[in-house]
Amino acid sequence: MEIKIRVLGPGCPRCQKTEEIVLEAVREAGVEAEVTKVKDTMEIAKAGVFMTPAVMVNGEVKCVGKVPGKEEVVKWITT
Repeated sequence: MEIKIRVLGPGCPRCQKTEEIVLEAVREAGVEAEVTKVKDTMEIAKAGVFMTPAVMVNGEVKCVGKVPGKEEVVKWITT
């Protein structure tokens, strides 16, 4: 099953860093994942997220308002 990861944020430096970390974690973990960047504030709000950056994995919000560590992301996508 392919993992669907959404990085939510308007494109600020912290959001860009979050996307880089997520992509790096996916590569390192060797998993199949579709990583999508969501910049639309209405779509971000619809997801119930009001602080960015945020990361969703398979529809579940995993982190809000902070840049996650790579090890944290690897854990989300491998367990």
